[in-house]
Amino acid sequence: MAASLRRPSFTTCSSSPTDTDDEGVRGTCEDASLCKRFAVSIGYWQDPYIQHLVRLSKERKAPEINRGYFARVHGVSQLIKAFLRKTGCNCQILNLGAGMDTTFWRLKDEDLLPSKYFEIDFPVIVTRKLHSIKLKPLLSTPILDLHSEDTLQMDGHMLDSTRYAIIGADLRDIPELEEKLKKCNMNTQLPTLLVAECVLVYMTPEQSANLLKWAATSFETAMFINYEQVNMEDRFGQIMIENLRRRQCDLAGVETCKSLESQKERLLSSGWESASAVDMMELYSKLPRAEVSRIESLEFLDEMELLEQLMQHYCLCWATKGGSDLGLKEITY
Repeated sequence: MAASLRRPSFTTCSSSPTDTDDEGVRGTCEDASLCKRFAVSIGYWQDPYIQHLVRLSKERKAPEINRGYFARVHGVSQLIKAFLRKTGCNCQILNLGAGMDTTFWRLKDEDLLPSKYFEIDFPVIVTRKLHSIKLKPLLSTPILDLHSEDTLQMDGHMLDSTRYAIIGADLRDIPELEEKLKKCNMNTQLPTLLVAECVLVYMTPEQSANLLKWAATSFETAMFINYEQVNMEDRFGQIMIENLRRRQCDLAGVETCKSLESQKERLLSSGWESASAVDMMELYSKLPRAEVSRIESLEFLDEMELLEQLMQHYCLCWATKGGSDLGLKEITY
């Protein structure tokens, strides 16, 4: 075929001042990114993209932390792929509080990209990620290759392309969030998957309920994946809360993290039709045995009890609305 397409280029517009609030919460993004980067570096899972977004920490992470992140990444990934297969990828994904997540690029490698993939986070985090995307061809090339226009608009807090958008916005400000998503061609008629990993817990219960209700009412067919703390009323949970407070990071929504039942109830009371939840120890016990043997051989774990305590204080929850023809309620871990 003798047709040729002119390669699109990044067009940078002026950027607005970065925000200075919520530093403790933004710090948790840095912590999670460094932990994932370290786990990848010693072979827990494959991710050729994270090294272009996150530096390698000189500090070695504890084995129980690495196994916890492996279970988190595996669990969330399995649910995302189940949704994509149910919808035949004719859907969109909204990654809420995405940080330095690399799911978009990894899904493209597996030929499992949705119609469009959106990332939303604080503007200052988006600015940093956009800087890396612009400088690193491994990150920018897939976005440009999938883009159907000659130019690509990008400012300091936003990039919108045909299949990928990244938006700087505050998830507690629903009108602003919705406006920015619509500017980037969010389609409320498409089956939509929303993913939040350790995001809702940093909002007040009222703020997270508003976000969950907005998601349940905005899309006819939808699924919500939430990974965060659970069983936070016991002594171990209280120590976790105190440790974060010492770093000026308050778990404003911790009261919804009492139990798996309270996690499911918040989803059902926000308009979702079905809700499921498992703690991460249960999820870990269901991981493929070959994978467990492989990761457990990577480094010695002195105290299995500490891993169990940690895993019992995090959970993976998912909820669905509509999509009976697609079988969304059948999705399970």
